[in-house]
Amino acid sequence: MKNEDIRHGGPWDRGCADAYYSRPKGAHYYVGATAMSERVECEPGSEAYKAYVRGYMWQQSTGYRKSYD
Repeated sequence: MKNEDIRHGGPWDRGCADAYYSRPKGAHYYVGATAMSERVECEPGSEAYKAYVRGYMWQQSTGYRKSYD
């Protein structure tokens, strides 16, 4: 896995976060800091899109989700 995949705000990180918070898939990442820099929507089939999906699926596979109780 490349560092760009796992950095905070990167595609893998955003996929994990969306799954953790039970948000629907919406492949994206941030150029810099999360929510403090430009948000980029991933083009289907791009490396960023694939990294986002890997992160989303990995987080789902853990079964660990945010509890809103």
